[in-house]
Amino acid sequence: MGLSHGTILHDWHAEILAIRSFNLFLLHECLSLASSPLYTSPYIRRRSTTELSDTHSQPFTLNEDTQIHMYCSEAPCGDASMELTMNAQKDATPWPTTSPPNPTDPSSSPSSSTTQTLHGRGYFSSLGTVRRKPSRSDAPPSLSKSCSDKLSLKTTLSLLSTPTSLLLSPSNAYLHTLILPSSQYSSKACSRAFSPQGRMAPLAHKRWEGGYRYQPFEIATTKREFEYSRRGRRIGRLVASDLSAVWTPGGQETLLNGVLQGRRLGDARGGSMICRKGIWKAFAEVVALLEVPALRKVYENGSYERFKGEEALLAQRREVKAEVKREALKGWISNQ
Repeated sequence: MGLSHGTILHDWHAEILAIRSFNLFLLHECLSLASSPLYTSPYIRRRSTTELSDTHSQPFTLNEDTQIHMYCSEAPCGDASMELTMNAQKDATPWPTTSPPNPTDPSSSPSSSTTQTLHGRGYFSSLGTVRRKPSRSDAPPSLSKSCSDKLSLKTTLSLLSTPTSLLLSPSNAYLHTLILPSSQYSSKACSRAFSPQGRMAPLAHKRWEGGYRYQPFEIATTKREFEYSRRGRRIGRLVASDLSAVWTPGGQETLLNGVLQGRRLGDARGGSMICRKGIWKAFAEVVALLEVPALRKVYENGSYERFKGEEALLAQRREVKAEVKREALKGWISNQ
């Protein structure tokens, strides 16, 4: 990751692209509010001085009547889709193991290496665990967590990314509803992955400082299928594409292997508007217009790496992350 210089997206599953695009949209709304006192956003507002505190000081918040809904044409990869994955096998019997695989112990897997690993689609008998993005069996090891795990983490951190969380309060930024096609919904799997009756049980009713809390989302189903899904209307043979489409009210892009289509990996001009560098640029544009000394200091440092090292500003968020990984999403291995 250190070689990408913030211009390469390392996870371009649809759920993650949608969340990153949503954060860019919010930053653009913050910029509009900061640029003109006459602008009124239908989605966010400035917080009054009476709402601010030392541990909850973000200048903006989503409106209280704003609800966030996400539609996924496929079940999120990882724990929420394991039953669907098992049922798609000719033999859905869990693969035999000498002992339950420990995602943090490489020696517990017959395909172990000398480095820590997370399981992808395999090891059906190990449910409720943190998994990596599924891939081919011959693909290099990855520590990129599944969409199920990332969405589970978002039930506590909100949908806000780290830079956005310094501008917007997380209080009203939680996912309200995840909508899945009926064919992609397993009540058992989704309850286990996301709900207080599943692996998130240790965090039920939990609240932290800074506007953070455990806020499970509702799950709704629809009989309507995405036209180009595996189950949609067929026009010849459907083949998975390695292209990704990104759209926000501020622009649209086509991505290939995490960069703009037509650009090489490592080309600074290939960075997406929602890559780390793009989000940082949008964040800095807002901060430059605000009279908030603590945020201005971060902006003037000019480095995303230094920004991630800000202990005081990110203390509440880091506390939430640490407790969630310790109590609920056990086995979470941080990316290097």
